[in-house]
Amino acid sequence: MSLSRVITRAALGVEAPLVTVEVHISRGLPGLSLVGLPEKTVKEARDRVRSAIINSGFDFPAKRVTVNLAPADLPKEGGRFDLPIAVAILAASEQLPGVELAQFEFLGELALSGALRGVQGAIPAAMAAKEADRRLILPAENAADVGLVQQGESLVAESLMEICAFLLKQHSLSPGKAEEIVNEEKSEDLCDIIGQQQGKRALEIAAAGGHNLLLIGPPGTGKTMLAMRLTGLLPPLTEREALECAIIASIVKSGDVHKQWRRRPFRLPHHSSTLYALIGGGSIPQPGEITLAHNGVLFLDELPEFNRKTLDALREPLETGEITISRARAKVTWPARFQLVAAMNPSPTGHYQGNHNRSTPQQTLCYLSRLSGPFLDRFDLSLEIPLLPPGMLSQPQKNAEGSNEVRLRVLEARERQLARQGKVNALMSNAEVQQWCGLQQADAEWLESVLVKLGLSVRAWQRLLKVSRTIADLAGQERLSRAHLLEALSYRGMDRMMAHLHKSLE
Repeated sequence: MSLSRVITRAALGVEAPLVTVEVHISRGLPGLSLVGLPEKTVKEARDRVRSAIINSGFDFPAKRVTVNLAPADLPKEGGRFDLPIAVAILAASEQLPGVELAQFEFLGELALSGALRGVQGAIPAAMAAKEADRRLILPAENAADVGLVQQGESLVAESLMEICAFLLKQHSLSPGKAEEIVNEEKSEDLCDIIGQQQGKRALEIAAAGGHNLLLIGPPGTGKTMLAMRLTGLLPPLTEREALECAIIASIVKSGDVHKQWRRRPFRLPHHSSTLYALIGGGSIPQPGEITLAHNGVLFLDELPEFNRKTLDALREPLETGEITISRARAKVTWPARFQLVAAMNPSPTGHYQGNHNRSTPQQTLCYLSRLSGPFLDRFDLSLEIPLLPPGMLSQPQKNAEGSNEVRLRVLEARERQLARQGKVNALMSNAEVQQWCGLQQADAEWLESVLVKLGLSVRAWQRLLKVSRTIADLAGQERLSRAHLLEALSYRGMDRMMAHLHKSLE
């Protein structure tokens, strides 16, 4: 027959929409034309497919070959369509007689020799093929990745020749299986940090309740070291969370997603990162750092050095847990439920008022004003990390608590939260805050008076109650008390710093 039809999958966000490759061979001048909104990389498939077919021992039709990628309004990019186009051409030219293609889906990039190279987005494509009750055939490079979610259900091959032999029932293909995961990477331990007990306590609260944390202090006080140890306090990813992270990782890279299985993402973008690098973008939107940090931690070091417009773009994702990017050719919604940790210096010189600080209060206030108030409101905890007192470095560390001990308390507190409301405290809605964070009348009036003095918003009120709830969960207590509120208020370092600067300017 001169007409064939092969099914494959495109990549659009975290989804893998179905694409039908239709090939028609007719009389006319020899040539291959691609239609169906292909990008430049897809158009280049004509040369790769021709060479791969010839080098695999088949004949490329000396006729007019028309390849249609349907639906025509769906953007298509990458080399993922090479394999289905090649299979469809061989079927239309009757070099694969009597084969049943309807039960398979094909995905893969072809080398000129006919060998297969791995593609991005293999995991969502394999899941979509399973839902459609078809088996996906893809490169062996993606075997370990698809094996994480579909043990043995997808088939992998090394070359086009192997796939053709399989379709002709002359050869068998091996199923995709996950490699044995050996986690040799050890997270850094809290006991490595000298002093900074309040910083360690704030880190424990942030880990237990999923709260956003801002660390403020001079250079060399341990802010970055504290942030780097947060993932070591968090519980392992659940099956659903691990699958979400694997889907995102497979879209960005191919072949080594299994190496990060069950590990909490930790992203550390440079302060020169653009808006699109942080939230995602492109003519066909690609994920940014906030999506790559989904179900993990996004650490922004040297926070005031980031562009203000870039930071303010994080405000909506921090509330909704997703980011929607609309472009002329596509509209994509990416998941972005991450825990934000940031570190910054208290002034342009990096120090507080004193011998080391050469900036005036006006300069310091201008420096801190690079961060908008609504953005700072998204931090549940902000803590000043001071310089170590004299003599601390020379004294030996005694009975320093390690990450394992703290992690046990974090896990217990999270179990209480999941049993009570089914989510961590940081994700509670306003109705759930009223239900689970009730205060006695005297405590509520006292807290409101404090907020009025500090000039805090209603959002800050809600976040204070959530932090207080986490502190109570760590202590194993059901009701909130004044002590929990006082500790939560102690983690409002930025508010106190701004109030002090405004007062000094009066």
